[in-house]
Amino acid sequence: MPDSAAVVLKQLHDEHAAALWGYCLSLTGRDHARAEDIVQETLLRAWRHHDRLEESRGSVRAWLFTVARNIAIDEWRTKRAQSEMPMAEVPEVGEARSRGDQTDQLLLKWVVADALLALSPDHRAVLVECYFKGASIAEAAHRLGIAEGTVKSRTHYALRALRLALQEMGVGG
Repeated sequence: MPDSAAVVLKQLHDEHAAALWGYCLSLTGRDHARAEDIVQETLLRAWRHHDRLEESRGSVRAWLFTVARNIAIDEWRTKRAQSEMPMAEVPEVGEARSRGDQTDQLLLKWVVADALLALSPDHRAVLVECYFKGASIAEAAHRLGIAEGTVKSRTHYALRALRLALQEMGVGG
């Protein structure tokens, strides 16, 4: 490996390893061994494609998170394929469609949860009340002990911050 690649990778590790580790822990449901494997594979791919990272116009962290997410999905799909049931036990088409492949949904929930942690406590609280608990603006204002106008304002800015956090993680555009 050329010296420039070693320097780039050391800088990459120093700047992103902690965030990548936390993200991989969330992807694996806090399974340390699997998270370590995903981090190692992600950094190995970064080493293999260091030239792409140097030329990248986008966020390096977003690239790393996307690679880690793809590794986790591939790992899950491989595990699922190895444990698939014989054709005689496959559910009916309508039943399979109603259940659907929930991998993307699960990963999206993890990514959104991580992005929510990047928000301020005030912004996170208003989003939890309004979007996750289904509270009206008046109910959220009452529960949080703030004015309704403040709920509206915080919701607006919280959604913007959430969008930015998700983009930084490589989700959305």
